[in-house]
Amino acid sequence: MSAARSTLASHLLRAWQTRGPTAWALRPLAALYGALLRLRRWRYQCGHLRSVKLPVPVLVVGNVVVGGTGKTPTVAALVQHLQARGWRPGIVSRGYGASGAGDAVHAVSLAQPQPHDGDEPRLLARLTGVPVWVGRNRVAAASALLQRHPEINLIVSDDGMQHWPLARDLTIVVFDERGAGNGWLLPAGLLREPWPTPPFGDSTMLVLRNLRHNATHPGVAPLYSPYPVFVAWRQLADHAIDRHGSRQPLQHWAPPPGSSAPPALAALAGIAQPEVFFDMLRAQGLVLQHTMALPDHASDAELLSALTAGCTWLCTEKDAVKLFPLLAQRPGAPEVWAVPLQQNPEPGFFAAVDACLEKLSSAHGRQTT
Repeated sequence: MSAARSTLASHLLRAWQTRGPTAWALRPLAALYGALLRLRRWRYQCGHLRSVKLPVPVLVVGNVVVGGTGKTPTVAALVQHLQARGWRPGIVSRGYGASGAGDAVHAVSLAQPQPHDGDEPRLLARLTGVPVWVGRNRVAAASALLQRHPEINLIVSDDGMQHWPLARDLTIVVFDERGAGNGWLLPAGLLREPWPTPPFGDSTMLVLRNLRHNATHPGVAPLYSPYPVFVAWRQLADHAIDRHGSRQPLQHWAPPPGSSAPPALAALAGIAQPEVFFDMLRAQGLVLQHTMALPDHASDAELLSALTAGCTWLCTEKDAVKLFPLLAQRPGAPEVWAVPLQQNPEPGFFAAVDACLEKLSSAHGRQTT
């Protein structure tokens, strides 16, 4: 079942880059989806639906395309920058598979993770160390976070682009090499909403393109934007980390010069675009004897069943958040190492964020330095 889902997802991602037969066949559904989006936006514009303004600035990091564009490393890098600038940020996120009645929200705890924390919120909590709250209603999650942590003076909403109940001051739209694809709405194209889209409410909008730092990567799709566009280079770290926190250089698994028998090395990824991870490992000179592309947010059972014996496995940090606690309960499980993803935005990106926040500071009662 997981292989079939991955195959279908890969087929759609390829189809959404061109206006081929598959995309054209799905155009009627895309037209219906577009009509529903316009109706929803009109209801907010007319006041039938309202956004809630929080007492602190709100930064939304999201995208208008499906698939992994690098939102999680963007949120982590942004929060770390904000901390260095003297802000005290907190994070809100939906939490994949969130359940419970209505607006139920909860804090992410690394000591006692809950089943519906979500992979990304747990990873963000580990990478940043700031309070992370999850819930389908981001307004309720942010309000609960601020009540529990009154020292927080800025909220970063992870993947909140289409969550209009939460008013925002700055929206950062993240794209990758695919750009806007064929320019059509779901399910005929990549777009969750039309692009370019007007900023929601009175917010400022910036665009960040996450591109692979790899000279062998093919050309990047063009992207039209009426908003400032910045580039962030993403690449894998030169090391991997196991569940005990030990580090190992990636070159440890590279084939020795002249060797015809490379180490038994495999890789798995339960992300939106698994092949991107595999390609980045190969770009580091690693020879993967086996790869396992799993669905985004793969289940515990899917992750464990992918780990065949006889190989050392490499995975993403997102997979490791879920996989490492499972391995601790399975003596004799294969050796698994997580490879961190590093993101380096150009300096102008953070300068633009700072400039926007300087304008917001006095309105929210914060003294700037």
